[in-house]
Amino acid sequence: MREADAAREQLRAVAAQLDAFVVGHAEAKRALLLALLCREHVYLEGPPGAAKTRMAEVAARAAGLRFFFYQLHRDTRLSELVGDTVLERAPLAGGGERIAQRTLPGGIATAEVCVLDDISRAPGEALNVLLRLLQERMLGDAPIPLLTAIATSNPQRDEYYNEPLDPANLDRFALQLRVPGLLGADDLAPARELVERASTGSLATDARAQAVCDRAALDAAYAALPDVAFPRSVRDALLEVLRILRAEYGCDETNSLLTDRTFLVKAVTLLRGHAWLAGRAAVEPADLGVLRWMTSFRVPAEAHEKIDEVIARAS
Repeated sequence: MREADAAREQLRAVAAQLDAFVVGHAEAKRALLLALLCREHVYLEGPPGAAKTRMAEVAARAAGLRFFFYQLHRDTRLSELVGDTVLERAPLAGGGERIAQRTLPGGIATAEVCVLDDISRAPGEALNVLLRLLQERMLGDAPIPLLTAIATSNPQRDEYYNEPLDPANLDRFALQLRVPGLLGADDLAPARELVERASTGSLATDARAQAVCDRAALDAAYAALPDVAFPRSVRDALLEVLRILRAEYGCDETNSLLTDRTFLVKAVTLLRGHAWLAGRAAVEPADLGVLRWMTSFRVPAEAHEKIDEVIARAS
């Protein structure tokens, strides 16, 4: 129990690093902590200058894990992501030689957490292999140490010269959030705070985030998640949210991606993780708010706009 408590304090220190380097974006910060805790991947979409990459990099460095950062582009080569391919020659007893190909692992294949900037710019071949790595966490027959991938993208509009990710590809990311700029919000308090901190020199800009967590702490935290009780009432509420989305908002296989794997398996772990971060021994209806971060791109926009109302009704 002491190990789990120490791990919670370390994750709170990661949150403090995020607050030191980035103003606002409270939901995205919590989602990043949850992704690190639950060993899930997270996708952040928003306009340039909205601190998406900044948040991802600070979270990755503060977690104290082996870290890989890559900015994807149209000419991204697979070897830049997973390592170089080499040919090996070996003589055969009867003459001739055998030529074998293998990959020297690098990049994602050796990292525990990675930041994939501008993922929607990746060419098809590299993207397909990348997404398979994220899902399987295997390079060939060998497991890779990857715990969490944090992907960022600009909005899927023509002016950003990027292609939208296929919904099935986006499903690799259990947590998906839109990250608007501070000036686009109704509440300008975060924008005011950013101006204040920038003008007084109290915003960390040039320095790098410090490692305030480690793998042992994250392992202890992850091991503690099954001990978080999941009451029948919350299970029923989770299923009721999904029923309402399907029955009243028309979320079906033609326009949505409410998959068994994500909402009947991953959601349980994420809800437990959210309760655990709050220091609670059981999941509560309030933890269903995590579904906001799981439905951003899995249901039509008009359904996601009503998700808080749906969760309140189901609870």
